[in-house]
Amino acid sequence: MKKSAADRILMILKMRGEISVAVLATELGITKEGVRLHLLKLAEDDLVKTNFKSEGVGRPLAYYSLSVKGLSKFPDTHAQITVELLQSVKKLLGDNALDLLISERENQVYGRYEKEIKSAQTIEERLERLSQIRSKEGYMAEWKKEKCGEYFLIENHCPICAAATECQGFCRSELKNFKQLIGSKFEVERVQHIVSGGQRCMYRITELV
Repeated sequence: MKKSAADRILMILKMRGEISVAVLATELGITKEGVRLHLLKLAEDDLVKTNFKSEGVGRPLAYYSLSVKGLSKFPDTHAQITVELLQSVKKLLGDNALDLLISERENQVYGRYEKEIKSAQTIEERLERLSQIRSKEGYMAEWKKEKCGEYFLIENHCPICAAATECQGFCRSELKNFKQLIGSKFEVERVQHIVSGGQRCMYRITELV
């Protein structure tokens, strides 16, 4: 089913974080006035918010991003029941049992991911396949290469955010897996973190000299 312009705007805002009318118009292939009408309706529904930024001479430029209600359109997966289960494991069996549970999940995830990307010959191929896997799981993942040679793996959504907030062992586990999957020739560092209040989770990948 083809998505409406409003749905596409929400998706773009989720992926980009903050964006101007001009860029949105280019992305959607419609006029700026058409974009403004959609944004006005989304603002009336409390799905987007506006931030004005001064960029040299002239009036401040309006940038649009998702509101709290807009972000809720991209829900955490089974958030409440997951948190309750984690709390019950910790209460009944202790921290060690919770650590074992996370470690077991870490091993299972690594094995599944490695099977899918092991034939990749280059860092670009590994990042592309990893992004595809993560996107299928709801992380809205992408990667890019900067002119300086650094790579970034970007996850615009976290479908297990509530679980990760309750127990950050999940986040440590994912970082460890990424380091192993990308390989010992590269350093992998998390530079943005949704659980810590970031717009997205972002990992910087640099080749070791």
